[in-house]
Amino acid sequence: MSLQTNRRRFLVATAAALAAPVLLTTVRPAQAGTALTLGHGAAPGNPRTVAAAKFAELVAQKTDGRVKINVAGAETLGSDSAMLTSLRTGALDFTANSQGATSAIVPELAALGLPFLFGDTEKAIQVLGGPVGEDLNKRFEAVGVVPLDWWDNGIRHLTNSKRKVAAPNDLAGLKIRTPADPMTIDIFQALGAGTEQIAFGELYIALQQGVVDGQENPLANIESSKLHEVNRFISLTAHKWESTPFLMSKIAEARLGADLDAVKAAAKEAGALQRTLSNEKASEVLGAFRKNTAIEVVDVDREAFVKATAAVAESWKKKPFGDFVSKVEAEAKA
Repeated sequence: MSLQTNRRRFLVATAAALAAPVLLTTVRPAQAGTALTLGHGAAPGNPRTVAAAKFAELVAQKTDGRVKINVAGAETLGSDSAMLTSLRTGALDFTANSQGATSAIVPELAALGLPFLFGDTEKAIQVLGGPVGEDLNKRFEAVGVVPLDWWDNGIRHLTNSKRKVAAPNDLAGLKIRTPADPMTIDIFQALGAGTEQIAFGELYIALQQGVVDGQENPLANIESSKLHEVNRFISLTAHKWESTPFLMSKIAEARLGADLDAVKAAAKEAGALQRTLSNEKASEVLGAFRKNTAIEVVDVDREAFVKATAAVAESWKKKPFGDFVSKVEAEAKA
């Protein structure tokens, strides 16, 4: 269905509701054959990919087939940033997106990636289940987006093709690809590395051709996108945790009617699966990497990295939304 048709449907439905408010007392299910699209950027086999397929399956079950979710992964609908634009205009209905790209529309989201803030996903999800998550939900609603759940993009680590990186000084002279995420850029500049922003779908080639020396990602992403084939040094920096915001457009929400609750429940179930798979995958991949003689897994001087990035959190507290940054930090330490 075209963007223009989606917009027209939304406007007509809104006008009808305003003209006859009595109709609002009866919320009807989505019409049979309602087809919606979910886009994401993960490769086949990634926990995000598996969970997206599970979400589509659960929606079909819970709505008795009235709602069908078409899943398009591996950036077939564009980059994370492009998918967010499509989501806000109604051209896309759902996206399992990246924290970095999403912080462009809700800047406060980047605070979840303060360096060394979360040691595991469990604590992060606990924080997002409280006032921090409620605050973020309101900010998303204000830009026409509905957060359905917080999937897990894992703890992020550094890889490179040049040398063993065990301490911040080892990063000097290396050019590291980061997503277009101001927090990650600040972290690696604080560590003394050069940074360059490259779309994830172009990353393998950029590493292979030496456009950049290294990159940072969760272990599951490194493995599923085969980045270890072109970056043999894997440093377990664990410099930040990131969410995978699972988002729905307000226009899609309006189309779902009484099936909205079923879709929300499906998102929660798929999210629980995704977080479990993400945790299991990280352990599995680390074990495989340590056994792979073509790869060198490096255990880093964690305290040196923490010390080198300490100023990043303080600088973020001086931003216009510094109070929110402080709230996230306080909740994480509670």
